[in-house]
Amino acid sequence: MKLQALAPALAAALTTTLTALPALSQVEVTWWHSMVAVNGEWVNDLAKEFNASQKDYRIVPVFKGSYDESMTAAIAAFRAGNAPDILQVFEVGTATMMASKGAIVPVGKVMTDAGYKFDPGVYIPAVAGYYTAPSGQMLSFPFNSSTTVFYINKDAFKAAGIDTTKLPSSWPEVALAAAKLKSAGHKCPFTTAWQGWTQLESFSAWHNVELATRRNGLAGLDARLVANGPLQVRHIENLANMAKQGLFVYKGRGNVPEASFVSGECAMITTSSGFYGNVKKNAKFAFAVSPLPYYPDVPGAPQNTVIGGASLWVMAGKPAAEYKGVAAFFNFLSRPEVQSASHKRTGYLPITTAAYEMTEKSGFYKENPGADTAVNQMIRKTTDKSRGIRLGNYVQIRTIEDEELELVWGGKKSPKEALDSIVKRGNELLERFEKANKG
Repeated sequence: MKLQALAPALAAALTTTLTALPALSQVEVTWWHSMVAVNGEWVNDLAKEFNASQKDYRIVPVFKGSYDESMTAAIAAFRAGNAPDILQVFEVGTATMMASKGAIVPVGKVMTDAGYKFDPGVYIPAVAGYYTAPSGQMLSFPFNSSTTVFYINKDAFKAAGIDTTKLPSSWPEVALAAAKLKSAGHKCPFTTAWQGWTQLESFSAWHNVELATRRNGLAGLDARLVANGPLQVRHIENLANMAKQGLFVYKGRGNVPEASFVSGECAMITTSSGFYGNVKKNAKFAFAVSPLPYYPDVPGAPQNTVIGGASLWVMAGKPAAEYKGVAAFFNFLSRPEVQSASHKRTGYLPITTAAYEMTEKSGFYKENPGADTAVNQMIRKTTDKSRGIRLGNYVQIRTIEDEELELVWGGKKSPKEALDSIVKRGNELLERFEKANKG
C-alpha cells in the first residue's frame, strides 16, 4: 500500500526532473552579413526557413554594417579569436580574402568534409569561376551574386512623350532620352549608383576592354590598372557633358542613389540587379529592367558584364560541429527551389543552372519582362578581358574611383586627368598588395 501511495509522487518528481533537464542543444552557426531593408528581410527569412527545416543547427544572422565595415570587423574578430562562422564579403574583397592564408577554410573542403557531394560545375560558370583559385579550388560560396543593369521609369518616359516600346539600348539613346525628360521638366533624368563598378568596371567588360592587365587580375597579383584608355576617357567625357547639361545628376556613392529612383525623382539609373526587389516592392510606377547601355561603334560590344554582390566565406578555427552546420546551410541554399525563390524575390542571380532553368519553366520571365536581364548578361561567352575583375586592395581602389569621378562631375578635373589619377593611385596600392602577398 505504501509503495502504491508513493508511485504518484515519484512519477510527479520524475516528470519535474525531466522537464528541468535541458533539451539537446542545437549547434549555433553565426552569420555576419551586410543586407538591409528588403534584402535584410530576405536574409532573415532564409535563416528561419533553414532553422525550421531541421533540428540540429541554428543559423544566427547578424547585421554588421556595410560591406566595408563587416569585413574590417571580421578581420579584428579573427585576430581576437571570436570571428563568425560565416562572413559575407562583397566581390571587391575577394582577392584580399584569397590572400588571407589561415583565416578561411575553402568552401569545397567544408562541404566534402561534412559528407556532401560538392560539384562546382552545377554553378553558373561566370559565378563559380570568380570565387575559384588558380588551383581550381572553389574558395567561397556564391550567395547574392549580381551584375549591373539599367532601370527605367516607364511612367516618366510616357509623361515626357518617349516611346516605351523601344527603350534606350545605347549611350547616345540614353542621352537623347535624358534630354527629352529634362525638356519635360524632369529634374533628374539619369543617375548611377556604384559609379566605379557600373561606369568603369562593368563598362569595360561590357565593351571587351581591359580595366587591368593580367586578365583584370585573375591571372596574378602583378596586375596593373589601365582604366585610362581611349574608350573609358570617351565615356567619362560624355557623362561629364551630360552632368553639365543637367542630364546626369550625381547622387552619391555606393547604393545611395537608388533611393532617388524608387522615389521617382530620377527616371533612369544604372545599378545592381539586386535592386530589383526594392523597386518591385516600393516603386509607385511602372518600371523596366534593361541591359546596360553600350556604344554601338565599339567592335564586339556588348560582350558580358561582370559579377557583383557577395559570397559567403567560412572562417577558420571553428569546432567541427559548426562546420557541419555551415555545410548543411550551404547545401540548403544550393537547392534549386531555394535559389529560384531568392532570385525571383531579390533580382540576384540564380547561382545554379538548375535554379535558372526552374525559374524559366515557371513562366516567371514571361510574366516579368526584363527579370532575366542579369542572367542573360552573365551567361554569354566570356573573354580574357571580360571574365571578371579581381584586384588586391580593391576596396581602397573603389574609394579612389569615387574620389576622382566626383572631381569630374564637379568640374574640378578633366576626365583624362581623373582617370590617369585613378590608374596612378590604384597601381600604387596594387604594388603594395603584391609585395605583401608574394610567396
